[in-house]
Amino acid sequence: MQNQVFTITNKHRAAAGIILDRVMQDYVPKNIVTVTGEVGTGKSTVSYLLAKYLKKREGVRAKIMDLDNYYKIPPINRKEWRLKNGIEKVGLEEYDWEKIYENIQDFKESKVARMPLVDMVTDYQDELITDFNGVDILIIKGLYSIKCKESRLKVFIELSTKEASKFNTYEGVEEEDDFRLSVMAKEQSIVKQLKQDADFFVDFDSADEIYHL
Repeated sequence: MQNQVFTITNKHRAAAGIILDRVMQDYVPKNIVTVTGEVGTGKSTVSYLLAKYLKKREGVRAKIMDLDNYYKIPPINRKEWRLKNGIEKVGLEEYDWEKIYENIQDFKESKVARMPLVDMVTDYQDELITDFNGVDILIIKGLYSIKCKESRLKVFIELSTKEASKFNTYEGVEEEDDFRLSVMAKEQSIVKQLKQDADFFVDFDSADEIYHL
């Protein structure tokens, strides 16, 4: 997302460091890593740090694919659409999976890609043109990124509700009212069910204890 703001803490750094070690254990070119977790678990921050560490420490270039950019309905119209269609429509099918896999294929073939990009100031869905040549790791982050069939490592970030609230500095593109809270509850429920598909779990507290930067 364009104009997204987040805060980096030592716990985010520690979690990214642990994931970095795991990624490099069986590193291969054109590797795909998915980062999943409930709302507020620091997916954006950890993914950003992971990409930075890969470049700085391992000399490996990574790009981040934010699945929040791939909703079929842009944020400026999403609340109205959800109110009309009901909470039961919230979930995986809101993503444009065809476009997601098209851009994953662009990465695998080192092509120049046209990718959706949400501007969090205007709520408009813009477009990003990016070159995947020379990029060897694609980090796909999002609530439902764990469902990407191309992923070689599916990371799940675990965080308590209290800690999630503490770490989540994301100012959403939708107003936080009763309906938005209901949407978040539905999203949380779905993500918890997807947890069983993860290959690797990261807990912020344990990460901070065993990985000091």
